Amino acid sequence: MDDLPLINVQIMEGREPEQIESLMENITNSVSESLGSPKENVRVVVNEVPKTHWAIGGTSAKKLGK
Repeated sequence: MDDLPLINVQIMEGREPEQIESLMENITNSVSESLGSPKENVRVVVNEVPKTHWAIGGTSAKKLGK
């Protein structure tokens, strides 16, 4: 059976598409290097969470102005 690592990342909304693309590329490279998995086998899923659904100390990031 092939090694198929799946990395799930949750980040707060608001980053540029180029930043997310860079993040996925860097994670893929790191996982491939660390686990010895071919890059084409590494899966990365990035979920952007709305600021209204991200709490810091019980207050939404939107209310905190983050």
